[in-house]
Amino acid sequence: MQLLLATLCDFAADYQGKLCITGAFDTLCAPEFPVVHPQCSLAVRLLFEPRDVGRHQMRIVLQDESGAEVMPPYPPTVDVAFPPGAVPFVTRNIVLNLQRLRFEKTGVYRFVVSLDEQVLINLPFRVTRFEEMRASSGPAG
Repeated sequence: MQLLLATLCDFAADYQGKLCITGAFDTLCAPEFPVVHPQCSLAVRLLFEPRDVGRHQMRIVLQDESGAEVMPPYPPTVDVAFPPGAVPFVTRNIVLNLQRLRFEKTGVYRFVVSLDEQVLINLPFRVTRFEEMRASSGPAG
């Protein structure tokens, strides 16, 4: 199994195996706290080989800097099967649509994505005050 992609974005959808992503980002700027982000998506694309056939348990959590969970864990099950013939790999897209994420304070948060209790990625997400962001160099922070 390989993690091909993991990103936080404005919108993501799986259209018949195609992963569509709009507006990937890694920073949220707010003038005051707590702040509620109205809507975003976490998009994950996985590649499986024949040896990976079967049911796999995924777990996605959002943690603050102390490791405390900011939202309830998302536990999708991923079933991997191969069609007849010589197919070398299959891919699966996981899209987690997140609404009204609340952040109490600034900091670096992490989306921890695990499969079968193995961490695939700790995806960092920076939450900052608008004034702090203005001092950063470059348009993307």
